[in-house]
Amino acid sequence: MSTSGFADVAAVAALLADPTRARVLLALADGRALPASVLAAEAGVAASTASEHLSRLVDGGLLTVRRSGRHRYFRLADPEVATALEALAALAPHRPVRSLRESTRAAAMRSARSCYDHLAGRLGVAVTEALLSKRALTRVDGGAGTERAEDDPLSAPLRTHSYTLGPAAEPVFASLGVDLDELRGRRRPLLRFCVDWSEQRHHLGGALGAALLTRMDDAGWIRRHESRRAIDLTDSGAQALDRLLGVR
Repeated sequence: MSTSGFADVAAVAALLADPTRARVLLALADGRALPASVLAAEAGVAASTASEHLSRLVDGGLLTVRRSGRHRYFRLADPEVATALEALAALAPHRPVRSLRESTRAAAMRSARSCYDHLAGRLGVAVTEALLSKRALTRVDGGAGTERAEDDPLSAPLRTHSYTLGPAAEPVFASLGVDLDELRGRRRPLLRFCVDWSEQRHHLGGALGAALLTRMDDAGWIRRHESRRAIDLTDSGAQALDRLLGVR
């Protein structure tokens, strides 16, 4: 007789229901590992309080921890945790903005951010649109650009996607510094797409999306924040994306 029952959604929901733990998880949603001290500052709590919450998240299977020297580094236990956070972000009410700092941070998140290990926000969608325009990607379901299909989720990776590499994929991605042949040799799927929660359009994920964000980082086209998912596009990055993809 099977001993497995229904998934205990309430147990995970209880972990997410605390504002401090929610802020910690969102700070880690780009896939990086961050020390407890940085996560305490991001959550706005004392180190001892953060430690208690981090222990609960590790025990609950949402985070993993690794010690390096005197510090403990935490990261999401699995990309599925980031997927759940993105989906909840689409459903959650927006908190009232009480300061210029909060307003600036919210605008930055909508402008450009990481979605686990790939680019999201307006910039992520714009880059995906440009790849379609340059015929590096091709949409094969009859949809227009990166528009969300009617039956797509509001915010989640698409289980099946309607894109393939386009006829100009090799030269376009080579110009961006991304080696498609090297990516094809990996176990991770080359193409995956998400519905961007703030734009409600598709953005590129998968091995290709991750490689593109890494390349942009290595080339100095973007600047990451120490503890936040928001990403700044540098002047050199803006010039490169304009020159190579026509993204303005």
